[in-house]
Amino acid sequence: MNDILTIAMPKGRIFEEAAALLRKAGYKLPPEFDDSRKLIIDVPEENLRFILSKPMDVATYVEHGVADIGIAGKDVLLEEERDVYELLDLKISGCYLAVAGLPDTKMNDVAPRVATKYPNVAEAYFREQGEQVEIIKLNGSIELAPLIGLSDRIVDIVSTGRTMRENGLVEYERIVDVTSRLIVNPVSYRMRDTQIDELVSRLHEVVSVGEL
Repeated sequence: MNDILTIAMPKGRIFEEAAALLRKAGYKLPPEFDDSRKLIIDVPEENLRFILSKPMDVATYVEHGVADIGIAGKDVLLEEERDVYELLDLKISGCYLAVAGLPDTKMNDVAPRVATKYPNVAEAYFREQGEQVEIIKLNGSIELAPLIGLSDRIVDIVSTGRTMRENGLVEYERIVDVTSRLIVNPVSYRMRDTQIDELVSRLHEVVSVGEL
């Protein structure tokens, strides 16, 4: 059986923090690993292969088995609802999902509109609040929506809150805290449980030390 374990990881902040976590767990990743522009990076000495992708695509790769495991934000897992197992909270790339809008404004009484990259999360949240809203799916510059009258509110990811503040928006509700999680394909986990459990154990030890 092929003993190469394939890991899907998003580019950017999560990639950098996850690579640091893997190194702390004793995995020898080459220096050029961090600066490579390749989309597939092999680390044969550790029997690992990495697929670098957009954050929203990680869970898709894992669900369909082209990656055995992945590292994905909880926001992606809530939105995508993919058939994967969540094995470990890595406690990295902390942020949260929030409802925001222009200050001192109320939701439109008739068909209030909410713009977001997270339509499933937003719809579920407002349904739980007993509010019926129209969800507008956008892929970028969510903060622009209330400024141009496209929506009454937005639901977006917040890290420092700087982008919202600089665009004159305020937070109204905090929906859920978000960190990056280690996920696995169910079939891969059944077939390669020993190898995957070792990875989880090593990462868990590092994460636990970081919490002390």
